[in-house]
Amino acid sequence: MLLHIIAAIVGALVILIILQDCFETIVLPRRVARKIRVSRLFLKNAWRLATWIARKIRSTGRRENFISSFGPVALLMLLVLWAAFLIVAFALLQWSVGSVLDAPEKIVTFATDLYMSGTTFFTLGLGDVTPRAGLARIFTVMEGGLGFGFLALVIGYLPVIYQAFSRREAEITLLDARAGSPPSASEFLRRHIQHQRTEELQQFLRDWERWCSELMESHLSYPVLMYYRSQHDRQSWLAALTIVLDVSALVMLGLDNIPEQVGQFTFAIARHAAVDLSQSTGVAPATHMPERLSSANFARLQELLTSLGIAIRDEESAEMRLATLRSMYEPYVYALSQRLMLELPEWVATEETIDDWQSSVWDHFALTSQRPMKKAG
Repeated sequence: MLLHIIAAIVGALVILIILQDCFETIVLPRRVARKIRVSRLFLKNAWRLATWIARKIRSTGRRENFISSFGPVALLMLLVLWAAFLIVAFALLQWSVGSVLDAPEKIVTFATDLYMSGTTFFTLGLGDVTPRAGLARIFTVMEGGLGFGFLALVIGYLPVIYQAFSRREAEITLLDARAGSPPSASEFLRRHIQHQRTEELQQFLRDWERWCSELMESHLSYPVLMYYRSQHDRQSWLAALTIVLDVSALVMLGLDNIPEQVGQFTFAIARHAAVDLSQSTGVAPATHMPERLSSANFARLQELLTSLGIAIRDEESAEMRLATLRSMYEPYVYALSQRLMLELPEWVATEETIDDWQSSVWDHFALTSQRPMKKAG
């Protein structure tokens, strides 16, 4: 009798915990600060296992392909985990009331309760195992309705996830032609200022102010999106966010013909996104990290701007002022890069690279076929 009471309590608690977790993850459009959550614990530990395996893979391409599959697989596994918990919980409820079931094998065991719970949850309606009376029938009706609602939520949840992913990626691909592959703040400024496109630069920052806002909203509501990799290896949502912060910080220093206010508004929302996403992921800002912009590279950046006819106001204090702005966001984006295994972009491009839009597998084959073949002997 005591075991049946314990089973009923455990089953009811599991159902309440899973339903609350589903509601907070799928329905509730805000970040939940509570640390003990099934989805959060699952994603955290599954990611630890995935990164441990990934670090054992020596090939960069294979490692990236493995990591890129984590987001979609983890999402599907989370849905399976929720369903499994609910099925077991309702089986415990059926067992706690005495397994009042009619079954072909006549002898009803807990395995029969699990089978009954599974067919009811997925609304199969096979009819080979049926409840006879009392609470068993009530639990069956409750589970059938819950299973139907759960499947409806899943069907509606997946399109929302992929719509948010598509909106994020549509803007990231713009950086390929505007900031290079991989992107850098110096290359972004060079390509815009060199061709006298300062108005486009300002409009770009305004557009990315909204992109940062949407990024923060979607990734806080659906944390699994952080693990979705971009479609190209040299691009990522974290690199795009960092580029926006780098360029905004430079504009805030005071560049000729570019209003500082444009950079201030974009910097504010981008920094807000970096801090909130870092907090949501559970990673503290880094206290020790490599220098992203050395004095030598800052001097190179100044030379580049000078060659383009752009001067930084108060050049003597510019490096110090930029360091202050960088300290407001670099600890957060670096911590995220370490947790998510995403590379941060350089401030100043160290070598010339071919943009993704300029290269393809077919171009590689074409160039290879055009090379003269060596004569034998």
